[in-house]
Amino acid sequence: MKRAKTPTIVDIAAEAGVSTSAVSRALLGQGDVSQEKRKRIEDAANRLGYVANAMARGLVSSRTKTLGVVLRDVRKPYYAFLQAGMQSQAERRDYRIVATTNAGELEVADALREIRNLISLQVDGLVIAPARLPSAEFASFLERVPIVVSGRRESIRGISSVACDDTDGGHALAQHLLQLGHRRIAVVLVDESYSVRYSSRGLAMIDQIRTGGGTPIVWKVPTDHDAAEVATARLGDADVSAIMCPTDPSAMDVLEVLRQRGQSALADYSVTGYDGYGPLAAPYLG
Repeated sequence: MKRAKTPTIVDIAAEAGVSTSAVSRALLGQGDVSQEKRKRIEDAANRLGYVANAMARGLVSSRTKTLGVVLRDVRKPYYAFLQAGMQSQAERRDYRIVATTNAGELEVADALREIRNLISLQVDGLVIAPARLPSAEFASFLERVPIVVSGRRESIRGISSVACDDTDGGHALAQHLLQLGHRRIAVVLVDESYSVRYSSRGLAMIDQIRTGGGTPIVWKVPTDHDAAEVATARLGDADVSAIMCPTDPSAMDVLEVLRQRGQSALADYSVTGYDGYGPLAAPYLG
């Protein structure tokens, strides 16, 4: 089927009986167009199915009101919550979000490709959340677009960052278990090469357990996805009363292992996660 001609401001001007400059000012929201004329222009644009070319508008104004977002792993609820929060704040400021992610770990080469693709769309700024992407790999793009890294602290000048204090969080979570009376506590410790944040949480948990007079039983894993496997292998011979996981999805995996063993949280073990996925764990409790 032949594609219909894309309407332009010339078509809108003819339809509304006004000048092209009036159409341009009205569609840009500039104030020197009467309400009556603005309504005629908007009605004509709607009838014709006109959609503004954001790229062309950006070339004129040097801004596209668009932010690019690179997310690490769409399977992790944390990144869905992160995107939802950014989307909400962007809309309040009349910006739109163009996001790219992956159904799994986003490797360095893939992340860099997506960054280049977003910059080619003339985005006004970038938020980068793949934790495994070294800052040095994308620092050269700072000359073209402002960049904010989410999830870790940055030392490279010019790169802003937003991050939680995972050490403090790990300490607080372990202290809570100690206050509940737990003394032998399993800690699922993720390899630092996979995630500095997850590793930092685990190390902080281990440190606080020792400081508080407990005994940490360290279960080392390559990634947080391996929590179920290590729990299956170690629970039988581990005299522990609590299991600390680096993320909420890994805690869910451990809860499923307990369910398969005829056990549960609260009744048999205390299980902790991290990041805010808690409500979905309700069917596994008690």
